Amino acid sequence: MSRFFIDRPIFAWVIAIVIMGLGILSILRLPISQYPSIAGPSVVIGATYPGASAETVADTVVQIIEKEMTGLDGLLYIDSSTTSTGRATITLTFNLGTNPDIAQVQVQNKLSQAESNVPEEVTRQGVTVEKSTTGFLMVIGLISDDSTRTAIDLADYLNSYMVDPVSRLEGVGKVEVFGSEYAMRIRLDPQKLKYYDLSPSTVVDAISAQNAQISAGSFGAMPAPTGQELNATVTAQSLLRTPEDFERIVLRTDTDGGMVLLRDVARAELGTENYEITGFYNGSHRRGWQSSTRESTASGVETVSWRSTPIGGAAASAVR
Repeated sequence: MSRFFIDRPIFAWVIAIVIMGLGILSILRLPISQYPSIAGPSVVIGATYPGASAETVADTVVQIIEKEMTGLDGLLYIDSSTTSTGRATITLTFNLGTNPDIAQVQVQNKLSQAESNVPEEVTRQGVTVEKSTTGFLMVIGLISDDSTRTAIDLADYLNSYMVDPVSRLEGVGKVEVFGSEYAMRIRLDPQKLKYYDLSPSTVVDAISAQNAQISAGSFGAMPAPTGQELNATVTAQSLLRTPEDFERIVLRTDTDGGMVLLRDVARAELGTENYEITGFYNGSHRRGWQSSTRESTASGVETVSWRSTPIGGAAASAVR
């Protein structure tokens, strides 16, 4: 058979060109869903250790979690990274053909064994397990054209109205906002803390105890005495809302009746949860940035499509 084509080179060239042309036409008409996968699925573990350095996060969080990630079916390799802001990311890549749902369940089960050994602050912040890639699929910028909204306003809007709808779109594995929503900032005065013989932990404990959602109960509920005709639920404002409410938190009560309030040692103000990320658009910081990563088995071309979609009552660019 090979001698036949060697003796007839022109015929061989014609056959090769026809086959190549048919292949090009097939690629142009081939549905994206039938494109072959070239990378195995990956599962990403995310954890945050507030106030810790990158080395501390690596020693107290990453190493402990990685030690438990043994015996996973089809695990190819583990890649981890830490940042100076206390953020740890562990990416587990599996062999091509591994079921990503089963891989995620196995990783979650292994992670539950390691959570008891990591610092309490890490588990309190939450450790996430997601089927997504580490690279960004799309970055969306929310901009205030008339400069009436600050960067904090836009970031809070993103967290409140856009993150959940976008994260539920098919093919989106994770949505990350470069910015944070509103939070009450407590700025301590070290000199005043020393004067009143208080520590930051005392302030934290007082805020946690007095800024809590509680059930006030009810009156007239069963069993009730004979003749009781009124039954009502007691509602109370338990969560603090304004800076003035926080500044009235009692830190210490003296035997003579004197009290040390939060406003005596600190200042409360409404700000953002963190100020670690600052972005600009055409020299203006009045923006909110949102990035999306795709699921490890989803097609990036199929997932991304720009369109104006109503989200939370406003038109915004979305991914699907």
